[in-house]
Amino acid sequence: VQLQASGGGLVQAGGSLRVSCAASGRTFSTYAVGWFRQAPGKEREIVAAISRSGSSIYYADSVKGRFTISRDNAKNMVYLQMISLKPEDTAVYYCAARSTYSASSRYTLVVDYNYWGQGTEVTVSS
Repeated sequence: VQLQASGGGLVQAGGSLRVSCAASGRTFSTYAVGWFRQAPGKEREIVAAISRSGSSIYYADSVKGRFTISRDNAKNMVYLQMISLKPEDTAVYYCAARSTYSASSRYTLVVDYNYWGQGTEVTVSS
C-alpha cells in the first residue's frame, strides 16, 4: 500500500485543521492505520490509531478530546481532525499502515507499521 498525507499548514493556537491520508490498493480495509508526529529534535510519536473497520480507536493522552481519527474504507482515506490546536502540536504528521487480521487499534509504536506516507507539516503559532 502507498500512503499520501496532505492537509498540513499554518494555524493559530486554538484553531482547527484536518489532515488526510490517501491510500492506494484495493485491500485498504485490511490495514490498521496510525497517525504519528515528529517535532524538530524529538522522536516520532503516536498520535492516534484506528483499526481496520474503524471500530477500535486509540489516542495519545496529549490529544484526547482534541483530535479525532476516522476512516472511509470506500474511499481509501483516513482523516485526523484537530481542534484546539496548541503550539506544542507543531510537527510533521505522518500516516502509517500495517496489514493485520486483528480488530485492534493498539499499534502504537513506529516498528508496528510497515508502510509510511511522506508527512505533512503542521505549524501552530502562538
